[in-house]
Amino acid sequence: MSIFVDETNVDIELERASAPIEATATAPQPRARVKAMPEYHPPLAARDMLRLDFNENTFAPSPKVLGKLRQITAEGLTIYPEREHAEIDTAAYLGLDSAQVLLTNGVDEAIHLLCTTFLEEGDEALIATPSFFMYDVSVGLMTSSLIRVQSDETLAFPRARFMAAITSKTKLILVASPNNPTGATVDRADLLALCAAAPRAVVFVDEAYYHFHGESMMQDVGRVKNLVVGRTFSKAYGLANLRLGLLAGDAELIGYIRKAASPYNVNGVALACLPEALRDQAYLDWYIAQVHAGRERVMAALDELGVRYWKSAANFVLFEIGPRHKELVARMREKGVLLRDRSSDPGCDGFVRITIGIEEHVTRGIAALREVLKEMAWTR
Repeated sequence: MSIFVDETNVDIELERASAPIEATATAPQPRARVKAMPEYHPPLAARDMLRLDFNENTFAPSPKVLGKLRQITAEGLTIYPEREHAEIDTAAYLGLDSAQVLLTNGVDEAIHLLCTTFLEEGDEALIATPSFFMYDVSVGLMTSSLIRVQSDETLAFPRARFMAAITSKTKLILVASPNNPTGATVDRADLLALCAAAPRAVVFVDEAYYHFHGESMMQDVGRVKNLVVGRTFSKAYGLANLRLGLLAGDAELIGYIRKAASPYNVNGVALACLPEALRDQAYLDWYIAQVHAGRERVMAALDELGVRYWKSAANFVLFEIGPRHKELVARMREKGVLLRDRSSDPGCDGFVRITIGIEEHVTRGIAALREVLKEMAWTR
């Protein structure tokens, strides 16, 4: 049997296929929510200075973590990472069942997974502002109904107005305690009241700065069915570069989030280092004590300098410098010290944030701040 191919027609079809698309044709477009959502733009300038800007550990992770890093083999890097064993270890450390814990690629991914798992267009998410901007980003990907409740000039959690903002459409509530950038906390009783007032909503308590505060909702995980707690290993543990966080909650809720997560979302280097970080309680206690002492020193220095600030339970202090906030940050950079300008946050015009690290770094930061304010002839 023979098959006849009309080569002329084939040539014509190939020419049509390779012809340029007309300029009037519509290019591929993203979902409407992707176009509308806000975008996070991290500062891209060099950070090879004293890092008092991003609330990181300013020193180093545990020596046990560094030892584990040196043991990682070339072959080990060729293997797909598996979370299960690290989740078992982490759950045991927290006093939970492994089904109640999901390791994530930092808390950023944890927030993203919460939003993609529980929000649809038309659902409402509720936050108090100012707060962590990634809430706006991840909620905005899924729904246009982000309800923001602005704090007053005290920057305390607006409890009564926040409770009043809960509706039948509220499906996700995000609360940071301690809060970033303010350092303010929310009482456990108020957080439990939120869970009770919105039983159809997931209540996410972001405890990224828990270690510097010491109060947690972790004991309520599982008992309060709509509670999910987030933690990070980027701050006190000093593992920001490895991108490691976690969600802890009712096993059913965590199961839904696990279903939405990539099976290999956490890299193997982070998973190998995590047990060592958890085991070195002595190092963690030392670093937390450094931050506690440094925080008191920074607030005392700000008092002496006549700079208004907000008492913080985290590893940073937010202070008010006024209209010259950009000048202050720029002058501090010239002296090799990085601060974070928070003036674009709601209710924070003229505010700057300083990270608290180890004793030596706090000393350098305070000295530079004194010098710069004197050079600026700054007055309140």
